[in-house]
Amino acid sequence: MTEISRPHRSPSFIIKRIIGSILLLAMTVVFILSGFSKIYSRNAFDGFVWTFLDLGVNSISTAGIIARVMIGFEFLLALFLLCHIFLKAFTYPAVILLLTAFTGYLGIVMLQQGNTGNCGCFGDVYAMTPLHAIYKNLIMIAVTILLIYIYPIKPFKTQEWIAPMLGMAALVAPFIIAPFSGDTQPEVVNKTINLSPLYEGDVKPNVELRKGKHIIAFLSLTCPHCRKAAYLLQVIHKQHPEIPIYIVLSGPAAYKDEFFNETHAKNVPYLLYNNTDGFVAMAGSSVPSILWVTNGFVSFKTTYYQMDPKRMLTWMKN
Repeated sequence: MTEISRPHRSPSFIIKRIIGSILLLAMTVVFILSGFSKIYSRNAFDGFVWTFLDLGVNSISTAGIIARVMIGFEFLLALFLLCHIFLKAFTYPAVILLLTAFTGYLGIVMLQQGNTGNCGCFGDVYAMTPLHAIYKNLIMIAVTILLIYIYPIKPFKTQEWIAPMLGMAALVAPFIIAPFSGDTQPEVVNKTINLSPLYEGDVKPNVELRKGKHIIAFLSLTCPHCRKAAYLLQVIHKQHPEIPIYIVLSGPAAYKDEFFNETHAKNVPYLLYNNTDGFVAMAGSSVPSILWVTNGFVSFKTTYYQMDPKRMLTWMKN
């Protein structure tokens, strides 16, 4: 009876497999955390959706779909890495391509806005500046290239059947975790607003808000939701300067620099108005209060996540 000998595994081979397994698991964890942190809360997900508005997508509904697909793709890469699905043929190249695209976007952000604020790579769970995120992506790209050489696992015989199931589960998951809602319909208000108090102080708006159409956002410097609204307003203003957006701010001036560093909204026309009674009379009892005003008449009011550029442009034309 002939004894079948097992292939000899050299120490270097075993070390490579151990290191490769650890790195592969680490990459899997990072992609899962990255995807989940962007969608686990409404605030985190809104920030990621607005990234695509910043890239030029003209509808918040379309941006929401793209955001969910991108998060699903992160989940897909995590599952494919964990289950060793088409590593060299698809997964490794896809990881490098995705991280390169993210790095390019972050580079553009740094050129336009500087290395400030949270890039949103891990939602609001862990804040990272764009530069830190670029370093993280470059390290992950280097790890992936290393894995190509030290961890060329043979494909599973059944991966052709496993891949579609894992891919479908990953891409559908974001739509289940954050069900899609196309509700961008602003609330109908139909009431007059007295904006004259804004022109009674030493510092006045540099535009006449009492005439014509304007999107007027009443925001507090210390309100987290107001900061998200301000961030989205600056995105819309940058992409569609023809939409007349004006921000009226209330709160201690000491918070102004922090507010603008986080929101990058200093390019949007604004006024710091510290008459609390006058502010409440115009804005109402809660902020953010985003009013669609025509000749001193408020037609609509929206929440910050209902500010759809496409709908605003339609309102401007009517």
